[in-house]
Amino acid sequence: MKEINLKVAGMACTGCENRIKNVLQDINGVKEVNASHEKKTVNVILDTPVDENIIKKAILNLGYEVIEDN
Repeated sequence: MKEINLKVAGMACTGCENRIKNVLQDINGVKEVNASHEKKTVNVILDTPVDENIIKKAILNLGYEVIEDN
């Protein structure tokens, strides 16, 4: 089982967390999603391989920003 941990800017409340969770859980291979607007994190647990870019694009399409570590 693989885990993807992302920093996400723009989440302001539990409603934002739920929007992200609902969209990501519809992606094939995603087992569980945990989002925290307080920590600005999204944790995705996969049961089959999923391209990380698909996860990032889904978050971006919702209007949030994925913060890349440099």
